[in-house]
Amino acid sequence: MGKMVMGFAEMNADDRSAAGGKGAMLSALYCMGYPVPEGFVIMPSAFTGEQLSSQAWEDIKYRLHQLRKSHREPLFAVRSSALGEDSSEASFAREFETVLNVGSDEDILKAVYTVHQSKYAHRVQVYSSAKGMDACTPIAVVVQVMVRSEISGVLFTADPITGSRKEMPGNFVYGLGEQLVSGESNAETFALLRSKGKYSGPESFKKYALRLRKYACKLEKELGEPQDIEWAMADGKVYILQTRPMTTLSAGNRDAYEINDALTGDFLWTNTNVGESISGVMTPLTWSILRMLDEEHNLLPGHYVLSGNICGRVYSNISYSLSMFAAFGFSPQMMQNKMKRVFGNIPAGMDIPLFPFSKWNLFRMLLPKIFYSLQRTKEAVRSIDDFIAETPGWCREMTERIQAAGSREELDALWVTEIWPYNVKGMWIALEAPSQAMQTFEKLYAKLSKRVGEEEAGLILSNIEDLELESLGPLLGIPKVIKGEMSREQYIEKYGHRGPQEVELSVPEPSEDPAWLDNQMSEYQQMLTDGGQLLENRKIKSVRAWEQFERQYPRMAKRLAAKIEAALKGPKIREAVRSEWTRTSRVNRVFALKAGELAGMGDDVFFLYLDEILAWLKEGTLNGIAHLPARKENYAKYQKLPPLPTIIRGRFEPFIWAKDPERRLDFYDASLPPDDMPYDCLKGFPGSSGRVKGKVRILDNLDDGYQLQPGEILVASTLNIGWTLIFPKAAAIITDIGAPLSHAAIVARELGIPAVVGCGSATSVLKTGDLVIVDGGQGIVQIAAG
Repeated sequence: MGKMVMGFAEMNADDRSAAGGKGAMLSALYCMGYPVPEGFVIMPSAFTGEQLSSQAWEDIKYRLHQLRKSHREPLFAVRSSALGEDSSEASFAREFETVLNVGSDEDILKAVYTVHQSKYAHRVQVYSSAKGMDACTPIAVVVQVMVRSEISGVLFTADPITGSRKEMPGNFVYGLGEQLVSGESNAETFALLRSKGKYSGPESFKKYALRLRKYACKLEKELGEPQDIEWAMADGKVYILQTRPMTTLSAGNRDAYEINDALTGDFLWTNTNVGESISGVMTPLTWSILRMLDEEHNLLPGHYVLSGNICGRVYSNISYSLSMFAAFGFSPQMMQNKMKRVFGNIPAGMDIPLFPFSKWNLFRMLLPKIFYSLQRTKEAVRSIDDFIAETPGWCREMTERIQAAGSREELDALWVTEIWPYNVKGMWIALEAPSQAMQTFEKLYAKLSKRVGEEEAGLILSNIEDLELESLGPLLGIPKVIKGEMSREQYIEKYGHRGPQEVELSVPEPSEDPAWLDNQMSEYQQMLTDGGQLLENRKIKSVRAWEQFERQYPRMAKRLAAKIEAALKGPKIREAVRSEWTRTSRVNRVFALKAGELAGMGDDVFFLYLDEILAWLKEGTLNGIAHLPARKENYAKYQKLPPLPTIIRGRFEPFIWAKDPERRLDFYDASLPPDDMPYDCLKGFPGSSGRVKGKVRILDNLDDGYQLQPGEILVASTLNIGWTLIFPKAAAIITDIGAPLSHAAIVARELGIPAVVGCGSATSVLKTGDLVIVDGGQGIVQIAAG
């Protein structure tokens, strides 16, 4: 049994795993050299039921004595540290009790019991239920020297409403920070521009803010995600009181397959390219393999070309690419125009959200991977022909070897030494090898479009020579089988891996269905138009367009003829490589099915992540089994959603969007204000994003909370932790007093309830029964006329 009481400096990684979220983080920060006030953690093992052991109490008194020797008349803060608290899934902001300014041993003992027993508070139960967590989790208790704060506040390293990384916003009050987080006082606001450190806010705070920025940037970098930092200033020194992940910028709960990358920040997402081949909802296994391939290929962390996941749908994050070019002086709009043939047009009026990279920091980040990427790209270009030629045989052989594997160890060895390396090779070839030929094609298309327009340019560049694209093969091969020019076996071998959901591993490929080819042939024979004839007609139009171009621009035509013939090989190479990369990925399905067979779980294997399967192959333990029901449930919910917008900018909630009868289907932009309406407005701080229409319920105190009906909009002067009990009934929240970083805003964001805080006069302007529209993202309350 480990120690029951441990100082921040004494803990190792194993100790911290039992110390709860707050205790573990304070210990880690203290050991990393951050200015954290001294303290210790009373571990859950110090309690037997609700009783603190006598041995633990003696240790506590000794530690208090030592702290009093090194601090002049110190007071102490006694705080909770539950195992799920201050995690990336939940903050439990002010849900547990906190006792401040405690002096004597007797009062500290009372405070320890108060904090420890607060896990049974009704508000903790309600919050835990809303977050899908166990409310009876073990709880540790932190005892820490109080900082005699002259100024206290919070700083977010990203905008908690929009997710933008351009600025780091903060609030502060003079004195203890309890007034700020409780929402009982309006706070001063300030912001720090991330890339250059420029400050905006009260001049008196500037000298402290710039010092705080240094710690904030370092914390976010070392902890790997945006942070919500509590701090204090005393005697000219900055103290870090706590830092936690910004739970509202989390993609969701991986265990339950609650995934929405659009919630991670203000980014530009599109499925224009990737949505073609991955059109449906991805299972956890398919998504995890795509994500691992992304991590192999990406130069930038967070830049998902293949596997941005918005409720099971695949999206590409193009903000990071455009931000990288912008950091090196290229116009984002110019680069977007160059990329539009791949990623589509950005709607007029939509700003491109950029990540504020520092050019030199970006260069240092990119440098290690640039050389690796250049080497892999060079290898890919050299390997195109070999890859196209050898992949069908490799896939046949590997399929046989997988199916013959008789043990976990044998299957694991195949994955590590052969299957995954071939996946990586195929990915580099598919993404990089055709790019040079396609760049030539795109340049010629742009040049011809200026002369004859996009339609004629497209005709000229549509297979003047007999360069049949691989993607046309399944259609053009059917009449060959009917006429006896190609055997059934040859057709199935060549095209049996292609289908409408060919990347989704849980979906059988067409060749697995014995009746597939017969059905294809039957459908073809019922077609009114022959596919080959359509292609021939297109070629005739192409020749005519070229002849017209030769007559109009004879000199240019003569110069471009050879270039056009070479450029036309670009699409052919791209399509051939894509076909063989798809064939390679279908071997992953064979691998998964074999793993499912060996594990005795059948098709449920597709609801595991790749890392869980690989861990089982090595260790024999399937850690994801317990989460399968939740994953299947969420997967089914995703399938019931309507098609999502092609382009998404900012934080997007598909289930809320789907309920709006006036929703746009082409794009979604979280930064745009609502359409002008003949309503009066109240303006406050954006507290929690979302737009809700409903009737107001004014409440003067929590004792009247029973009056709030489900779906009504809660309006109060101020809200503290006690009000959490009724939050789940509210469709939205409005307060007179408060700031974006106050308790009401934090908890509303975590529960997904739209909120506008700090309106100033909401309780006097509004009355119960008024119809309003709450726009939490804009900080606006629109009041219906009359």
